[in-house]
Amino acid sequence: MTPQVERTAGSGSVPLSQADVIREALAAGEGVVRLAPCWVPRSFLMPGGRLKLDPRDIYILGGHRGGIDERWFSSTTKAANGPLTAPDEGLSYIEFRGTKVLFKEAIETAGDLFLGGDVMEREGGWNLLCKFFDNLGPIPHHLHQTDEFAARVGQKGKPEAYYFPPQYNFKDNNFPYTFMGLEPGTTRDDVRRCLERWNEGDNGILYHSRAYKLKPGTGWQIDPGILHAPGSLVTYEPQVNSDVFAMYQSLVEGRAVPWDLLVKDVPPEHHHDLDYLLDMLDWEANTDEEFAKHRLFEPQTAGNQTAPIGESMDGGFAENWIVFSTPHYSAKELTVLPGRTVTIKDAAAYGTILVQGYGKFGNHDVETPTLIRYGQMTKDELFVSAGAAANGITITNRSDAENLVFLKHFGPGNPEAPRSRNV
Repeated sequence: MTPQVERTAGSGSVPLSQADVIREALAAGEGVVRLAPCWVPRSFLMPGGRLKLDPRDIYILGGHRGGIDERWFSSTTKAANGPLTAPDEGLSYIEFRGTKVLFKEAIETAGDLFLGGDVMEREGGWNLLCKFFDNLGPIPHHLHQTDEFAARVGQKGKPEAYYFPPQYNFKDNNFPYTFMGLEPGTTRDDVRRCLERWNEGDNGILYHSRAYKLKPGTGWQIDPGILHAPGSLVTYEPQVNSDVFAMYQSLVEGRAVPWDLLVKDVPPEHHHDLDYLLDMLDWEANTDEEFAKHRLFEPQTAGNQTAPIGESMDGGFAENWIVFSTPHYSAKELTVLPGRTVTIKDAAAYGTILVQGYGKFGNHDVETPTLIRYGQMTKDELFVSAGAAANGITITNRSDAENLVFLKHFGPGNPEAPRSRNV
């Protein structure tokens, strides 16, 4: 049970309700709340060891649960990790004066204060999941279902985007390439034969795909129905808040992928219906002859500055769009120069994770951790309400030598996000 906060009242103290904690945290932070690290294991993957979680804690949930290879940000989405999933696995907590309250509860009970009444009316909540994932090698070639197919198992479809933050990619690990889509000309029969060979070792689906070398400081947009096998760079991943997926590769680095992970989010009557599994692919998008041209992100200068990163930055900061062109989510990278103080306004609420440096964010101290124990509080993750974002957050870089760098993730409909990649 979450401990209660006590408010001094005359000669005694009065316990605060969860709703009181949420409102007091928001008021004390002037519209900004601090979030605790949210760690998620994956039993079928191998952790890459770059998320700053203490190595002693990577398997703290038990070898049967797998190692922790993901950190979720400002999450109101429970992880879909099978029957052993903890009730709050994947859910973020607001931390305030020694107590924690689910961020999900804050949105459900005070969503207008956090997101704005217009967003709550339109979206009904914080429809975004954002995470770091970090693996030693590649992930199996898989897709996320469209809304149509996800709805058949009571879930939402999931588009997602990638950005590879340089601060976390100090080593490439085993396979810094991602297979994406299918070679133009690949047919349903080609993929059908791969599924038919599931129990014969490598089913060969990667022979029908194309690998792209991953470059820190860039990213990709992956829509539902597109096969992809993410490589071994640490990835910042804004996405629709769903944990729906289907694995189409039977063997990865010598490890068998069970059929159960192919049909995890497929109605039981279709678990061995190959036509149904083939229908889940977006064939036009998968076989696009200009796949990279249409889906690769290069950072795009945000409109609140006059010089891109690397140039003069007379205002003391630079801000780039690193995820855009989709109505579902967007993301920025903000850099504040050493010793500078800036005030930054945004048109929507957002979550943020500090990836470099230390300083002040509004009235919150912020610092990039070096090593984090499981369950330990940090000062690198925050959520900024719509009102605070519109009024502007004053940010100070307290270092005289190192940049202060934040990644900022926005939910659906940020009116300032670019609509295209200018291709």
